Amino acid sequence: MIKLFVIAMGLIAALSAQTFQERDMAWAAAVQGADVAALDKLYTDELIYAHSTGNVDSKKAYLDRLKSGAQKYEHVTIEKSRVVPYGDAVVTHSFVRTTGISNGKPFDDHVMMLHVWVKQGGTWRIAAHQTTKLPQ
Repeated sequence: MIKLFVIAMGLIAALSAQTFQERDMAWAAAVQGADVAALDKLYTDELIYAHSTGNVDSKKAYLDRLKSGAQKYEHVTIEKSRVVPYGDAVVTHSFVRTTGISNGKPFDDHVMMLHVWVKQGGTWRIAAHQTTKLPQ
């Protein structure tokens, strides 16, 4: 019986990890497509969006950058990720390649990305985003 319970818990954890990897993929598609409506639903109102440059945006500031074209992603590719659940919060840690234009200048970044997902009103949302550039 205990062995069956352990197997069941392992399957639940695997499904949970896959679910949040899929959520991060949906985030990547929304960012790449500048889908502000989708991102508005994905982010908490209190979002902390920390860029690899050290700049930190609020939800409104980041979405405004996407709307205006000041931040444009041509490609967002999640290479690999790890998912760690904590009750009503989940942390995803990923390696990501991004290309695009920021403030009129092209970028091609290889970064580590950390998302903190929280459950609000029965819906999972990103409360924090942090990227760190990897050495070339």
